[in-house]
Amino acid sequence: MRILLIEDDEKLGGQVTDQLTSSGYSVEWLQRGDVALEADPAHYALIVLDLMLPGAFGLDILKEYRRRSDTPIMVLSAKQDATTKVRALELGADDYVTKPFWPEELDARITARIRRPVLQRGETIDLGRLTLGLETRVVEVDHSTIELTRVEFDLLANLARRAGAVVSRDDLAVSVLDPDKEGTGRTLDVHVSRLRKKLGPCSNQLRTIWGVGYRLDTGS
Repeated sequence: MRILLIEDDEKLGGQVTDQLTSSGYSVEWLQRGDVALEADPAHYALIVLDLMLPGAFGLDILKEYRRRSDTPIMVLSAKQDATTKVRALELGADDYVTKPFWPEELDARITARIRRPVLQRGETIDLGRLTLGLETRVVEVDHSTIELTRVEFDLLANLARRAGAVVSRDDLAVSVLDPDKEGTGRTLDVHVSRLRKKLGPCSNQLRTIWGVGYRLDTGS
């Protein structure tokens, strides 16, 4: 499988390339953002994208790639603030990895993402019997629409974009709750409980990972 790595750091880019190549992937490594904008994202199984690049900002590349393709995109960044993470996920990133990290860890996450049978076309995510319309904000279970609150939909969408991966409670709280009105942490657990009930036959796809957060399974 072909992976596009967009990273301007020579040492890190070399380490990641060597690790992925040893795992059997074919890696194309680009070091400039403006050059990356000319690449066709549809030609790759997955894209690994740094945010701070010469020639073009990573979030602009992410936005353009997502407009042109549904290829999974994994963001790499030294930025650990919630605002940047949320913005990347809103623009369509499938995962967000903060630096520093071990190339072996990135390899494992890439393998898990490529194997994940999530079908996303445009603004729709299909997870077995569960379907989300990201633009229309319509959720269907077995082709029947279910009514969700704003927080419940945003919670489900955040998990669906990273289906199969564990998302921490803190990340979810920052992404979907207004701290001035809705609180954080324990309040999130209440919303998850209500969402799980509304999902009916798909409720078992929304799993609690004790001490960490939640995971939305892909279904069948």
